[in-house]
Amino acid sequence: REKLPENRRDKNKGRRMSVLLAASRLIDSISQFMGKLSEYMVLFCCLISAGNAIVRYAFNYSSNGWLEIQWYLFAFVVMLGASHALRNNEHVRVDLIYGSVSDKAKIWIDIVGLIVFLLPACVYLTWLCWPFFALSYHQGEISGNAGGLIRWPVKLILVAGFALLSLQGLSELVKRIAALTGYISIDTKYEKPLQ
Repeated sequence: REKLPENRRDKNKGRRMSVLLAASRLIDSISQFMGKLSEYMVLFCCLISAGNAIVRYAFNYSSNGWLEIQWYLFAFVVMLGASHALRNNEHVRVDLIYGSVSDKAKIWIDIVGLIVFLLPACVYLTWLCWPFFALSYHQGEISGNAGGLIRWPVKLILVAGFALLSLQGLSELVKRIAALTGYISIDTKYEKPLQ
């Protein structure tokens, strides 16, 4: 196989990295949209909870469906908001050394963490959740509670959440590699959550 001249190889690498970064931006925009949607789901969950409490105490009426929709909305917030948290570097870390090393070392820590931990776990969990959802969908599973809801939508949220987190992990990996190779610069700042 013939080696390309140095400048031609660099152009090909640049084109490939541009395509990967464009895909990364698309994934980021999906995660950002899901994050915004999750913020509204928190509001809806609070409104439903308050409305349910008012109706229960004022009119002595309640439905398990109203309680279950709150659980579904909470699942939506957690599972589909996780990719948005990862995109913003706001996910939970075990920060033993991360805060005290250079930016380049932080990028390497992120790359290893993404490849060794996050991506395998999320892909595996997506794969595990799919039959769980499919069985529920094909059986038309319904909550055992009186007035309860169908169950497959919340199980689909599990699949979608882990799949989106996997995609966002790939996006973060692309950005870290691009930062190491000098195509982009990224902010590696991470603040520990206040407790």
